[in-house]
Parts: sequence; C-alpha cells; structure tokens
Amino acid sequence: MPGEDSAGGGPMELFLKIGLDERTAKNTVANNKVTSNLTAVIHEAAVVDGCSRTVGNLLYTVATKFPANALVHRPTLLQYIVSSKIKTPAQLDAAFLFFTNTASEKFNLSTFEEACGVGVEVTVEEIEVCVGDIFEEKKDSMLEHRYRTSVGELFGHVRKKLPWADPKIVKDKKTVIDAPPPSSEEDLNPFFIFPQPEENFKVHTEIFFSNGSVLRCCNTKEVLEKHLKLTGGKVFSRFPPEPNGYLHIGHAKAMFIDFGLAKERGGNCYLRYDDTNPEAEKEEYIDHIKEIIEWMGWKPFKITYSSDYFQELYDLAVKLIKRGHAYVDHQTPEEIKHYREHKMNSPWRDRPIEESLELFEKMREGKMSEGEATLRMKQDMQSDNYNMYDLISYRIKLCTLEFETRRASYYWLLHALDLYQPYVWEYSRLNVTNTVMSKRKLNRLVTEKWVDGWDDPRLMTLAGLRRRGVTSSAINAFVKGIGITRSDSSTIRLDRLEYHVREELNKTAPRTMVVLNPLKVVITNLKGDSVMDLEAKRWPDVQTDNSVYKVPFSKTVYIERSDFRLKDSKDYYGLAPGKSVLLRFAFPIKCTDFILADDNETVLEIRAEYDPSKKTKPKGVLHWVSEPSTGVSPLQVEVRLFDKLFLSENPTELGDDWLGDLNPQSKIVIPNAYAGISWLTRTLHQRSSCLIGQ
Repeated sequence: MPGEDSAGGGPMELFLKIGLDERTAKNTVANNKVTSNLTAVIHEAAVVDGCSRTVGNLLYTVATKFPANALVHRPTLLQYIVSSKIKTPAQLDAAFLFFTNTASEKFNLSTFEEACGVGVEVTVEEIEVCVGDIFEEKKDSMLEHRYRTSVGELFGHVRKKLPWADPKIVKDKKTVIDAPPPSSEEDLNPFFIFPQPEENFKVHTEIFFSNGSVLRCCNTKEVLEKHLKLTGGKVFSRFPPEPNGYLHIGHAKAMFIDFGLAKERGGNCYLRYDDTNPEAEKEEYIDHIKEIIEWMGWKPFKITYSSDYFQELYDLAVKLIKRGHAYVDHQTPEEIKHYREHKMNSPWRDRPIEESLELFEKMREGKMSEGEATLRMKQDMQSDNYNMYDLISYRIKLCTLEFETRRASYYWLLHALDLYQPYVWEYSRLNVTNTVMSKRKLNRLVTEKWVDGWDDPRLMTLAGLRRRGVTSSAINAFVKGIGITRSDSSTIRLDRLEYHVREELNKTAPRTMVVLNPLKVVITNLKGDSVMDLEAKRWPDVQTDNSVYKVPFSKTVYIERSDFRLKDSKDYYGLAPGKSVLLRFAFPIKCTDFILADDNETVLEIRAEYDPSKKTKPKGVLHWVSEPSTGVSPLQVEVRLFDKLFLSENPTELGDDWLGDLNPQSKIVIPNAYAGISWLTRTLHQRSSCLIGQ
C-alpha cells in the first residue's frame, strides 16, 4: 500500500533514507497526497534502501511537480535521475517542461536528452570565464547601486549563457557578492514556467472517455493564429476577485501571478469583478479592491465585470445546445447526486434539442422558479472522471441565470465550442499560520465584532496589513519568495512574512524609543536645567546623512517598570540597587537609591548617577525616554500591542470550535505610554495605529 515501504518501516523512515531532513519528512508525512506521490516515486526509482541526498531532493521535486498529463513517462525520468544523467534542478525543470508539452505521446530520447542537457559538462574554467564576463559587463551598474545588485539577476545571466552549469560551482564564484544564489530558473524568475503565447499549441490535457476514445485538448494552428492576430502576440491575463469582502494576503499571491506575468512579458492584465452573487456584493468591496490593487503596485489594463459577458455566455450556451452538447434538466440536487454516484444518465438527457432551447429561453425570461431547471453539459456519465458527469453550466438563482463551470471540464467546453484554449495554471491557495483566510470566516470575525473591522491589524487582509505598517513591497517580496507552488500543503509560517517585513522596515521605518509602563529615574549628578541632545539611529540598516536624529537627555528620564528589580540575580541584565546599566544611545547609569509607596512594595522613583566618561561597561542596555525640558513630561501616547490572532497554527482544524482558539492577548491597549517627541512630531500623523512588534 502507498505509505509503507518494503521493510514496513513506514513513510517517515523511507523519506529519511533518501536524504530528506527530519522537518521536511515530517511535513511530507502530514500531507497524504504528497506522501502517496513520493512513496510511489521512490518505489518506481527502486531506491527503497536509500540514495544520496542530491538524488533524494530531485525525487521529492518529481513527486510534487511532475506534470499530471505525462505520468506514463515518469519512470523514464526517474531512471535518468538515479543514474545521475539528470542531476541539477535546471535539468529537472527542463524535463518537466518537455513532458508537459509531450503529455502521454511517444517521444524521441535524443530530443529529450538534448532538451535537458544530458551529457553536457560545463567545466569550472568555463564557469569562471562566464562569471567574470558578466561581472565586468554589470560592473558600472553594481558600483552605482553600491553592490546591492540582485544576486538572482546575476545568476540568471549565467544560466542564460550556461544553462547546464552546476549551480553549486556558480555559487562559489562569488567574486563580488557573498550570497547564495537560487538553484533554479523558477527561483530567479517565477514566470519562467509559463509558455509564450505563440507556444500555446501543445496538448493542455487529455480526456479519456468511457468508450475508449481520447480527446487531446489543444489549439489548432488556425485558432492560435487568429488569437495571436487579435492580441498582437501579447500575454493577456486577468485577476478575477469576487466583490464580497476585503482582499487578503492570498489574493496578493494571485495578483503577483496575474499582474506580474503580464508585466514581465509586456502584456496586459484585466481586473474582472466576478459579480455573479449579488446577495453578497457591496459597492464598498468594489471600491476597496480597486484601491488596494493600486496600493499593491499593480495597474489593470481594463476594469470589467463578469456581468458584461452574460449575453455572450448565453449565446454560447445556446450554441452548445444546438450542437447537442447540452440539455435542460429538471432533476433535484439530491437526484443529480444519486444518479452521478450510480453513473446513470438523467431521464431528460436525450430530450429534443428544440425542447431544450425553448426551456432555456424560459429560464432566461424568469418563467421558471429557482431550482426548477438547470442546463447541463452532455459529457460522459460513465467516465472515471467525476468532473465529466454532465456538470451544470447554468442554474436559476433569484430569477436570473448564473454561469458555472469546473476546472476539470473547462477544456472540454472550449473544445465543444471551437473556442481558443488559453493556458491555465493551477496553483495552491496561500495559507498562513495562526490566522484564517476563508472569506466566510473573515466576514464572521468582522460582523460579530471579534475584530475591529476589515482593516484590523491582526487580520491577514491587505487593508489590515497596511494599517499595521506592512508595505506592499514587503508583501510582494514574501509572495515572490514562496514561489508559484502547486503543492496542496502551502501553509507558510507567519515568521516568514515577518522576515520580509523586517527586511523592508529596517531600511524605511524610522525608529524611536517608547516606554510602555514608565518608571521615573532622577539623575542626581546632572544639573536640574541641563538638557543634552544625543544622537540616536533612525534606521537599523541604513547609513546616510539622515540616519540619526536627536534625542534629549535631561535630569529626569523614564525606563520600563519591568526593567527594575529590588533584588538582583546573575541572569538579570536590568537595573537594580547598586547596579549599572547602559541607556541606549546615552550613558551608563547606576542605581543609588529608590523611593517606595506606602505599601513598601511599589517603586515610585529611582535615584541614579550617570557616568559622563562612559568608562563603565555594563552588560544590560535599556531603552528610555527623557523629559524634553525641566518639569515637562514626555509626550503621552496610546500604544496598541498586536500579537497572533489565533493560538493554534491552523485554527481551521478545530472545526466549529475555531472561534474558541482566538488569542485573548492578540490586542493590548496601553493608554499612558511615553514616547520621544522628535519622532512623534514627524511620524505620528502618518500612522493610524502605533505598533510595537511582538
């Protein structure tokens, strides 16, 4: 059975034998589909007793990315991998593209080997010369940008000149830039996997009918030429959101693919509102979608609505009926389910074409009630493919027609109507840990007031992320980094998004010191009216003429109450009686005394001396805020601390109890914090909320 190796040790042991690290192996076992695929691949490759890590990683890629329309050729590819004739990710990517275009048809081995670079050996000397030439060619640009040139871009130039060079050797030739380059063309250019418009003549998919015939769906030469003439050979894509809620980070992935591909190829991307469910649609959502797309950095070629095409879709449905490929059916949903389960034809399947045309017109005119009739495609009820069981293409809802189709039967429909067959790429939805992405669940969180609206900073909506201070460029970098994966287990840890956010904000977001729970510290050896202007870093990772700002240091400063203890210990680096700490960007101070409240426990005030010579070298470093002048308190601000919205990494696994997993500490409001005036006078008006990272 899939999932058990020949020794009976189970999939975990099997995956470790081929060199997967323990974490990857555990994640794989947690996904039944990938486990089944990888187990089958290992057995087909005859490496149940183990193999090198390099081979194992390639086998894992085969298990997750091999084109489904060419499974008959998978054993051939595996033999090339095991024998080390295909040994790099670049060769494997080329093999995937070759088999995607070949599908299940026979192919010439020599042609395959040439396409995948089998037998081509690129010497170290050739790589060194190529890398040197590229660095020389790009030298002026690299110097202009202070060596902040994209490593991936440079590596891509090497790949174009030497596509079969060993990426490990190329990686070692880091004459100027010391950073690991990506190992595949897809990492360098995520749109590499998509064909050019003029290449869209290969088989998209094969449909096997119960009578033994096979439909190989592809564009004819005439259809393709007509399409290229109409489009000028450009890429046309579309981003089709439903205006029934605010867009979330999963939509950012779709935007990156749809708009990004069109931009990369010099084409156009439509914004097409899928306005087929008027019960859930609002003008607010339509306006939000347009605005947030622009904020994300994308510009639609045109804005259209699905409803713009209702008449055209209706005309195509009539054409489908006239060709004998569709019929009006009166079965109830329960009857349809029963008939499909038993592979039985509907009793209305063979009704006369003219009768279906007449009934379909009545459906359009609203003369039939909801659920009374549907238009079903006449496909193959005896097929092994459930998605060929006479799918419903139109149904009556609110006395209007609503068009529906399924991805699996999409090409059958286009073929039946002699329409152009666009290239369709299925990719997994993006899921992030400790949150929910379902619009239904997001809507419930908002409408039931579990959060403060669609732009609550705890949500993974794009409006919420923006309000939290996340930039669109950080989101796009995150999406690009995870790639255009087709894996069903595309759940990304929140930490990965936060990494890209930090990378961006460390260069662009000005910093300041804020004290959440202030404790007063009086510097006894500093004159009462003395105020020093000290320099603090504005950004952690930027060194420019404007990279510092002035902070006042006076006789009265405030530190966090949690940074002071009455009793010291070896593992404590805060302030305590008789102990010294360093005030960040300022001076060391030593606690000489403290004042307690009447309860003899609560500390009201600390007395301390500062070391103007900075000879003291304490281990602890504290942030602080000072009075800007004698007797003037620091600026009081409200601070909102945001944490993960849910306690569990995957709250949807809890079923109906998912709301019980909400983190009660996901938002903490601190109304009386102190902040540096110099920062707030410039920055506070730019933020709708103040975020302190947790």
